[in-house]
Amino acid sequence: VLQGYAAEMDNPLMAHLISPELQNKKDILFGNMEEIYHFHNRIFLRELENYVEYPELVGRCFLDQMEDFQIYEKYCQNKPRSESLWRQFSDSVFFQECQRKLDHKLSLDSYLLKPVQRITKYQLLLKEMLKYSKNCEGAEDLQEALTSILGILKAVNDSMHQIAITGYDGNLNELGKLLMQGSFNVWTDHKKGHSKVKDLARFKPMQRHLFLHEKAVLFCKKREENGEGYEKAPSYSYKHSLNV
Repeated sequence: VLQGYAAEMDNPLMAHLISPELQNKKDILFGNMEEIYHFHNRIFLRELENYVEYPELVGRCFLDQMEDFQIYEKYCQNKPRSESLWRQFSDSVFFQECQRKLDHKLSLDSYLLKPVQRITKYQLLLKEMLKYSKNCEGAEDLQEALTSILGILKAVNDSMHQIAITGYDGNLNELGKLLMQGSFNVWTDHKKGHSKVKDLARFKPMQRHLFLHEKAVLFCKKREENGEGYEKAPSYSYKHSLNV
């Protein structure tokens, strides 16, 4: 993908096939896939190979590199932009020509999904290894590695929701780390209207999506989008916040 698609976007001989709107959009389409590739190629694969004879100890390898796995969060955050761009240009002659040269049966979007599938697969692999390594000396490390990977998956999932918040005036980064997010029933006082109406309204809960940051709780209204894939991803319109 990096050689047969990404590098080809900079190839002068292919320039005539790329529409002007697609030029200079390489970073949006591929995100930090190159960074993920180099991490695996130069670091993680070599580390894994050290455990070929002692697979039950592989948890240590994950723990040593856990910080690097956060590159997946960056990739997943960019994925909606990438998908949106792909949908606009999926029938482009440039992509068709790249696919033909590579002799790929699947189109580019199937390969752009691979890093997302990979990070979710690690926890399944670790769970499976743990099942057969209960009494081995590496069991604790495997359990810790599994917990850490699940933590990264949670952070990826949370950040995918967080980037869909709309209408918030301030800078979300200033609210500190996102600790939790989820959907809740919220009751509120209605200051306007007849007292009977107010009483009725007070007992009718509203569905709100809450984001708990270190410094504030954000109340948002979830809006489902119509469409496919990431187009279907909801957006959250900001309504209210409480400082923590």
